[in-house]
Amino acid sequence: MRKSLLVAISAVALLLTSCKKSESGNKSIIKTDSSETVITDNNGKIDSVTQSSSTTEVNGQKTEKTDFVYKATDGSLVKVVFKNDPKESNVAITSNKKTFTLPKTETKDGEIIYKKDDMTARVKGDSIHLEQGNNVIELKRTKI
Repeated sequence: MRKSLLVAISAVALLLTSCKKSESGNKSIIKTDSSETVITDNNGKIDSVTQSSSTTEVNGQKTEKTDFVYKATDGSLVKVVFKNDPKESNVAITSNKKTFTLPKTETKDGEIIYKKDDMTARVKGDSIHLEQGNNVIELKRTKI
C-alpha cells in the first residue's frame, strides 16, 4: 500500500512540474491593425456608407483596402475597392463579374484620377465618373 501511494504521489508531482505553458507565441504571424476606419464628410460628421475597411502592416509598411458599394444611374450595383500602399494606389471596379483595376495617375482640385488604357475613373466626394471610349457611367455611393 505504501509503495502504490508513493508511486501515485511521485506521478502527480512529476506531472505538475513537467507541464509548463509557453506564452511566447508564434513570431511569424503577420500583424493586422484591427482599428476601424471612420470616413467623415465635409462637415466632420461620420459618413454612414456601406463599406468595409482593413489595414495590414508587413515589415512596417501599411496597406489599406477600403470596399464600397456604388450604384450606377441604371440601378445596377458596383463594388469598388480602393487600395493604398507604399508602392502604388489603385481602384478595382467590379460589375457583372468583370473587374477593372486602374492605377492612380494624379490628384487635382479635390479629384483623384485613375487611368489605364482607354478607361478613366474620376473620384470626387461620393461619386465616380467612369469614361471608356465614348461611354460615360456615373456612380454614386450607396447609403445605409
